[in-house]
Amino acid sequence: MFLSVFEMFKVGIGPSSSHTMGPMVAAARFLDMLRAAPFTAHGLRASLHGSLAFTGVGHATDRATVLGLAGFTPDGYDHEQAEAALAAIREDKVVTPPGLPALAFDPQADLAFDFGPALPGHANGMILMATDAQGDVIAQETFYSIGGGFVLTAAELAAGKDTDDGPPVPYPFKSAAEMLEMASASGLSIAAMKRANELSRRSVDDLDRGLARLWEVMNACIERGLANDGILPGGLKVRRRAKAIHDQLLAERGRNLTAPHTINDWMSVYAMAVNEENAAGGQVVTAPTNGAAGVVPATIRYWLDHVPGASARGVPDFLLTAAAIGGLVKFNASISGAEAGCQAEVGSASAMAAAGLCAVMGGSPEQIENAAEIALEHHLGMTCDPVKGLVQVPCIERNGLGAIKAVSAASLALRGDGQHFVPLDAAIETMRQTGLDMSEKYKETSLGGLAVNVPNC
Repeated sequence: MFLSVFEMFKVGIGPSSSHTMGPMVAAARFLDMLRAAPFTAHGLRASLHGSLAFTGVGHATDRATVLGLAGFTPDGYDHEQAEAALAAIREDKVVTPPGLPALAFDPQADLAFDFGPALPGHANGMILMATDAQGDVIAQETFYSIGGGFVLTAAELAAGKDTDDGPPVPYPFKSAAEMLEMASASGLSIAAMKRANELSRRSVDDLDRGLARLWEVMNACIERGLANDGILPGGLKVRRRAKAIHDQLLAERGRNLTAPHTINDWMSVYAMAVNEENAAGGQVVTAPTNGAAGVVPATIRYWLDHVPGASARGVPDFLLTAAAIGGLVKFNASISGAEAGCQAEVGSASAMAAAGLCAVMGGSPEQIENAAEIALEHHLGMTCDPVKGLVQVPCIERNGLGAIKAVSAASLALRGDGQHFVPLDAAIETMRQTGLDMSEKYKETSLGGLAVNVPNC
């Protein structure tokens, strides 16, 4: 099993990796199909199903789908160009993706929200269609946005989770137990094994540049979030808080009476800064999703800013270790809130962050596995019930608490020798089973929990 660090961590846009980035990626794939088709399409249609329908407006799924069909992609997204394109599409009822003729598309008539039963493959389903001059469908594909910006067609999903068809990797661990066995046999760290796997697919320079860019984008997102204030879009009138909290923390620095627990506020404010940017539709790195994008960068920033001896030279090992753990969770369970609740998003992110922090603080592979298990275990059962379908309440604060749990988990693991009662594999399997048992209303539909017990305006 191989899942690249650049698949676990993707540069994209807010507010949701599964509901915003995924539909945009699906649309790009559909356009590629049309470019390769032997016929010429004249128009497009789209229908959103399951969670994509129920929380689609709050997650900007409709907007992302329209822009995707117009040729926009998450990694090359430009806000001003997107706004201009949307205005033109609403006016002209036509999209003009590169490499294709102008295609008829009226967002009001040709983009449908289907609030009936979800499609059979996944809670996040969408159907994209091409039509001829008479309006008859001549091509159709079903896509599933399975979390973290990953998109599969119905056929790909049916073929199984492990769709990697590249060359063999030197350390193909599919479970935490296999990971520990390979680390023991090779004498390598988890980060070193992950690096070796990555280098089977790309050059050293590409890997190092890519890892550097991931942290650059993550840290820039923190900085923007700490600098910006105001009201977040969407109608809940949620006020950004990261800047004000950060200003207070800076003013309190150096005071002898500052309480020790104030360090928790630093962890939280870094994470909240990221997720406020995400809620505003800014550039973020999925880690492993947008809804959980603040946990990993907040934990890295905490380590760099507040832990003696920390160095930016360790960030690549942090990211590689975190990606190794995230890959295990995705392969054996889920990172999708629509599939398994927020335990799959913030829980996975906290496990990844705990593992990364433990690694850069000198933890053994066994201690790293223990750190990830502690963090995931104490998110089990967490529901995904965003108020009004927006990635704001309780998502922003939840990232802060996920970072705090990650640091606590790493610290506890480092106090031990790596031996512990519950294996990480058991925690991951428990999360998978809990997600299956969880009521659909608690899985990113905004039909239960806080979403119905808190006023939406």
